[in-house]
Amino acid sequence: MEYEGILLGMGNPLLDISAVVDHDFLNKYNLKSNDQINAEEKHLPMYDEITSKYNVQYTAGGATQNSIRVAQWMLQIPGATSYIGCIGKDKFGEEMKKHSKLAGVNVHYCEDDSAPTGTCAACIVGAERSLVANLSAANCYKSEHLKRPENWALVEKAKYYYIAGFFLTVSPESIQLVAEHAAANNKVFMMNLSAPFICEFFKDAQVKALPYMDFVFGNETEARTFSRVHGWETESVEEIALKISQWPKASGTHKRITVITQGADPVVVADDGKVKHFPVILLPKEKIIDTIGAGDAFVGGFLSQLVQEKPIEDCVRAGCYAANVVIQRSGCTFPDNPDFC
Repeated sequence: MEYEGILLGMGNPLLDISAVVDHDFLNKYNLKSNDQINAEEKHLPMYDEITSKYNVQYTAGGATQNSIRVAQWMLQIPGATSYIGCIGKDKFGEEMKKHSKLAGVNVHYCEDDSAPTGTCAACIVGAERSLVANLSAANCYKSEHLKRPENWALVEKAKYYYIAGFFLTVSPESIQLVAEHAAANNKVFMMNLSAPFICEFFKDAQVKALPYMDFVFGNETEARTFSRVHGWETESVEEIALKISQWPKASGTHKRITVITQGADPVVVADDGKVKHFPVILLPKEKIIDTIGAGDAFVGGFLSQLVQEKPIEDCVRAGCYAANVVIQRSGCTFPDNPDFC
């Protein structure tokens, strides 16, 4: 099978700035543990404060880019993955390009003159994290870039597409272009619920894309928010996963599969009217360094097997393996080679 360019990700590239902070820092900026938000005006001073007061680590991140990097790492096939998003023409942008290329991902960034490269502060307290994304240049992505021949060629070459729900806040037109291409060409289109605020405040854009989704990923909090927003009156993750999987589809080529992670609890998979549970790899608390990127890593591991047409059981197992590796390290990072088999 030809794997070059088989998986394409599109999203908001952010340079992750990770640091262990304290509860006072979270309280000062009104942040919650284990939450993900976009920065408001009141949050902007925190980026200078975190880099000046704490020991920080930089990683080429953003939800989709993390998943694509992990998939590339798991595949170990040069050029198997591609990624599209918008960065600034600055030193952080150069840093991003360097790290992405080192990871073996074929990146086609749009480079914006007017905004700095996006950043994401990952504020770690214990094993929990609070993510505050300042999209900046990531927010400037336009579908015109996607339509350029050299970029659309990536879309045409790929057979699998993954986009985190966060991109709904930036370029729903680009999502729609890729979604319609996938449906028309019997390819596999996948998205992530990504965060409660996406389900709440970007409901219309999410609902427009949902009929095209062949796989829907998310965690239990996002699933329950989705249920509440749609008036389903159920907190049961299994029931919600099933209802999402049965949402009408734009194309009948693939059935929709819903995959919901629940931290240390089993992964819930709704497929063909049935719900299955898959246990995760449990770790003693002292081995967990931080949970940043655990969900992104799970998706990356899952995708690495999916593009090889492995069974869902193997995809989930690979997802759990990748998440397990990442939570034992700082940030969404991993060793040079996986030992998954």
